[in-house]
Amino acid sequence: MHSANCMVRYSRDDFDVPVEDYEFSKVSDVSSLIDQMGKAGGFTASKLAQSRDILRHAISKSRQNRILNWLSFPACLCATGTRGFFVEAIRRKAYNVVITTCGTLDHDIARTYREYFHGDFTLDDVALGEEGLNRLGNVVVPNECYGEILERVVLPWLEEIEEDRKKKDGENPWLGFGSVELCWSLGDRIEDESSILHWVAKHRIPMVIPGLTDGSIGSQLFMHRQRSPRFMVDVLADEQVLSDLIWGAEESHGLMVGGGISKHHVIWWNQFREEAGMDSAVSITTAPEFDGSLSGARLREAVSWGKIRPNAPQMVLEGEASLILPILGSDLFRQTS
Repeated sequence: MHSANCMVRYSRDDFDVPVEDYEFSKVSDVSSLIDQMGKAGGFTASKLAQSRDILRHAISKSRQNRILNWLSFPACLCATGTRGFFVEAIRRKAYNVVITTCGTLDHDIARTYREYFHGDFTLDDVALGEEGLNRLGNVVVPNECYGEILERVVLPWLEEIEEDRKKKDGENPWLGFGSVELCWSLGDRIEDESSILHWVAKHRIPMVIPGLTDGSIGSQLFMHRQRSPRFMVDVLADEQVLSDLIWGAEESHGLMVGGGISKHHVIWWNQFREEAGMDSAVSITTAPEFDGSLSGARLREAVSWGKIRPNAPQMVLEGEASLILPILGSDLFRQTS
């Protein structure tokens, strides 16, 4: 088996940037610390600095026409204060396409009306369950702060949404009603500025939920269907939104937090560009590569599929997102806006 890597040759002149020690007395803010991390190397620190630079360049273009900047992430982070990174990113229009999971809707709406609480990874799960307490990592979510409040809030909203849709098109009210329209309709009803849905709706940023039924909101949609049998979600409407965006894009960049369906939907659609692939990408993951999972797949693998361009700046940043994103956000979003 032959590989292009067999043809690679190096010389000593290829490596002329020396490793530098940290000088903490010169650290004035997070940005200057990340700058030093890029010079210090060893080992993930330099990756974080390079990721910052790639993301900064992409964000600088995100308000330009025909420039896509994708943001994908899993729901679990929205059960923590890391939701604030995504809220700030969307509020500032740093990203103009969002791909996430149904649980993001769950946690975003639930935390709008109730609180989640600090817990511990080592708590007794049987004892928690007996008290109606659910554990998400080291976060504790009481029943009344999740499913109960979602059912109480969302079902009446769905009735309102149905009335609005029928007024606009009595014959086929659900044509074009995908997760993008659902997120906007939900967000229009949330005034809390700490909500992701609030800002997605306010800025009319497309937020696609490929696995819309995999969560409590999916259950609310199903329960509404029992009351209104003709109710439906047009999942292919989301694909039309993404198709229109990708075919009209001159550039496409992205930050993918975690893996799974959200990450895959980003890179999947980018293979259909006229000149296939993303122009830059950063992936944050804790997953290993050896099991063949998408979560652990390095971005270089996506090059073979035409999902990322061969010469595109790219970085896989290994680490836990609730630690990494606040550091990146403190730099990327430090300017008032």
